[in-house]
Amino acid sequence: MSTARDVIHRQRGRGGLRGGSRAGSAAHPSPTAGGRDATPYLRSADPPIRRLPLVVTGDGDLLDDLLRLAAAGGTEVELAADPAAARTRWLPAPLVLLGADQAQPCLRARLPQRPRLVLVGRTGQLDPGWQIAELIGAEHVATLPAAEPWLVDRFAVQGSDRPDGSGARIVALLGGRGGAGASVLAGGLAVTAARSRLRTLLVDADPLGGGLDLVLGWEQLDGLRWPSLTSADGRVDAPAPVRALPSRGDLVVLSWDRGDLLALPAAAMAATVDAARRGRDFVVVDLPRQLDDAAVIALQAADQAFVVVPAELRATAAAARVVAAAAPHCAALSVVVRGPAPGHLRATEVARALGLPLAGTLRPEPGLCRGLERGEAPAAAGKGPLATLCQRIVTDLTGVPATGAA
Repeated sequence: MSTARDVIHRQRGRGGLRGGSRAGSAAHPSPTAGGRDATPYLRSADPPIRRLPLVVTGDGDLLDDLLRLAAAGGTEVELAADPAAARTRWLPAPLVLLGADQAQPCLRARLPQRPRLVLVGRTGQLDPGWQIAELIGAEHVATLPAAEPWLVDRFAVQGSDRPDGSGARIVALLGGRGGAGASVLAGGLAVTAARSRLRTLLVDADPLGGGLDLVLGWEQLDGLRWPSLTSADGRVDAPAPVRALPSRGDLVVLSWDRGDLLALPAAAMAATVDAARRGRDFVVVDLPRQLDDAAVIALQAADQAFVVVPAELRATAAAARVVAAAAPHCAALSVVVRGPAPGHLRATEVARALGLPLAGTLRPEPGLCRGLERGEAPAAAGKGPLATLCQRIVTDLTGVPATGAA
């Protein structure tokens, strides 16, 4: 471990240290086939709410110093006096400044490790070799007053997290029940965005989903999959994924391997979302119906989430449970209703039962299943109800006219 006078940094990929909230309009659209003429549930002109750095400290003097430095860096901050107040904002924040007074409490509270965590205190409060920095996963240890210029710079960089709507749009997909078609819609959205020359990342966050590489017909492509992408502590080297993942053109896919079933670390999802937000234009995340910590991170980061529900009574009842679990983590939640409707249940009735805006409907598309079995990516031809809905969603979210058939 080497040190500098004012700031100590974690060396990524090796143990030890080295020197050195959401916007969109939600209106009920008209339920047309394929969602063709539905009223936009999210207008691309509405920028996402700016996510602010989080300061966690109960030390009034340290808080005054950090507020002064944040102002010098041109940003506001969110405040939390203790781990309980910080928990829901811990992972979504673009930067966390953890006061020395709250390091042990946060460790005892088992807050997950995350990127861009800075342990900060005054001279005499922080020992450069302090093991708690390693235990809690801090990337940097900053000692005041010497580290003040460095902290101002961090606030200036991380505090600018999408203030003008720049960066990737993130979309999350959930199935209202098993086999609802959320993975197919996720694949269709990713294919449509990439065809429109948007740098797109498709993330498979459902370890029981069978693999989004299979949905695209990409199972033979070389590249890393979960869990090989993560280190033992769940960290992801931010620049590495896009270079290392299966890709074609503007579309990159992060799917699961065919090995043993493993949980996806929340820190890995946080790092992946952070890297994608800065390095991609459009991100689609396919989530499990039973939300784990990683899925919650993706939902909290999403600009828009869709629950895909077949037009069936039991599917709607099952989807109500999914919505109840997901709604606290994403304000921009809408429903896509998929036909056929054997009991003549209307899409508007499904949306009303779930208390969600109706984003669109999908008519039965017999050729879709045959194409998937042949390894043809969904919406690849740019025609049909799925492709039409995907084109509208991509355009609504990005403002970029989606390309139809090639």
